[in-house]
Amino acid sequence: MEYLLVPLAALFTSGLTLFTGFGLGTLLMPVFALFFPLDLAVAMTAVVHLLNNLFKLAMLGRRADAGVVWRFGVPAILAALLGAGLLVWLSDLQPLATYRWGGRTFEVTPVKLTMAWLMVGFAVIEALPRFEKLSFDRRYLPLGGVLSGFFGGLSGHQGALRSAFLVRSGLTREAFIATNVVIACLVDFTRLSIYAAHFTTAGIGENVGLLGLATLAAFLGAFLGNRLVEKITLRTVQLLVSLLLFLIAVGLGAGLV
Repeated sequence: MEYLLVPLAALFTSGLTLFTGFGLGTLLMPVFALFFPLDLAVAMTAVVHLLNNLFKLAMLGRRADAGVVWRFGVPAILAALLGAGLLVWLSDLQPLATYRWGGRTFEVTPVKLTMAWLMVGFAVIEALPRFEKLSFDRRYLPLGGVLSGFFGGLSGHQGALRSAFLVRSGLTREAFIATNVVIACLVDFTRLSIYAAHFTTAGIGENVGLLGLATLAAFLGAFLGNRLVEKITLRTVQLLVSLLLFLIAVGLGAGLV
């Protein structure tokens, strides 16, 4: 079933990222979490996210601003190590509670609770109109790198924070997109190195086919989304996605997912 639903979700969510404001990782990770342990879901999402960004990097990377990449990217790499390490630590903690419902046993774990709160928080940030105008002065680039890198390493939620700090850095539109992609790749490489060293090597190796299908579907979703909806934000769809993320987060926090 996952070989059908995950690629379809990647196709759908990749297209949605072009006009809802949500990042691919924000939308795809909950889908992986429906089929795999949470730590593996985060890692598999990171693989698809990285491959998708490498595709963009090949086209746009030369336009990135080296100065901004340095000031933002180095703190982001260091903070991503901390975030990924925190995910590893949370994954090793014992369940906070166990209960039975409908003949099945469910566990409420620290890592699931953490992810649930982060999903709700970032869904709110990316859905509310007031946050669309959130931006920070160029002098705060290192702080932006720390925040974006840390949450990127912990859960993959990095795009909204990164954009908020880069939007006023004086970049052209092309340089902004390219710089965004370069930094995203740096964070993805960093967090995947930590994930692979601790708990995901076997899981990722066993699901190479699924990851390949999901990546191709994400490419296709981005292509179709770009053709069908250009520079449009659909508030109804955006709010619906936020509601779905909230429901999945509640299920995750309650141990149902």
